[in-house]
Amino acid sequence: MYSIVYGFLYLVSLLPWRLLYIISDGVSFILYHIVRYRRDVVSENLAIAFPEKSMEERTAIMKEFYKGFIDNFIETIKLFSISSEEMNKRFAGNFEVVNNLYATGKKVQLHSGHFFNWEFANLGYSNNFKYPLLTVYMPISNKIMDRIFIHMRKRFGAQLIAATEFSTKFAGYSKQQYCLALVGDQNPGNPSQAYWTNFFGKMTPIVKGPERGAKVANTAIVMCNFYKVKRGYYKTDMVLLTTEPRDLPAGEITKKMVAFVEDTIRKHPANYLWSHRRWKWEFEPEKYQKLVI
Repeated sequence: MYSIVYGFLYLVSLLPWRLLYIISDGVSFILYHIVRYRRDVVSENLAIAFPEKSMEERTAIMKEFYKGFIDNFIETIKLFSISSEEMNKRFAGNFEVVNNLYATGKKVQLHSGHFFNWEFANLGYSNNFKYPLLTVYMPISNKIMDRIFIHMRKRFGAQLIAATEFSTKFAGYSKQQYCLALVGDQNPGNPSQAYWTNFFGKMTPIVKGPERGAKVANTAIVMCNFYKVKRGYYKTDMVLLTTEPRDLPAGEITKKMVAFVEDTIRKHPANYLWSHRRWKWEFEPEKYQKLVI
């Protein structure tokens, strides 16, 4: 069954980009207008993030979000057959910010947000970094699809670590130079174990893991985003935050990461995963004030 499904996806990946985008437009229309997938969540998130915008402006962002949401998955199919050369034409950026650190012997952590297209970013980074790219991923419940996506994500050298096995599997990489890619704007499972900070004017809990890991390993920290230039073409911007994370006060790394993510979203408001509940936890001063950064 694996060979059949993989073979089908590979054949679909050979279809012209233009045809795949016609399919994407059709699916996004159905998802937005008929299925109305998570429209209440997206609308609520946009109202919190952009209260200064009119309803018409937020609706325009929402419609563009749904196009990007489906494009994200349709474009991923192309990655089953895309060449290294074409990847570099379609995913550009200042990779030297990371590569210049290699000669220093430092390990690196990339901190980013839930931007489109994260699968493009995984292949684009692994195709251009001197470092081995360690990508943390959530396993797919379907074992066949999980195996297929692992194969696709490793095409240009990325090394994958399942989030469910990170505590045990990461130890095998910890003594070598690496670039660990982390999505830092995750909702915490327990807000009492998180940092709380201002995100789009609303107090928001953010997981402590990325900052804690950077300080334990004393990695250089690079903030990165990625965003659509036009359909099928993306750019990434990278900013070196520090090479000595232990010198920064507690919470500073997380606070700067959140500010970086917010700034990126304000520049490209439809390019963020608005369909998940970004503000599922309410701030209670008597419980969380000591966690505010």
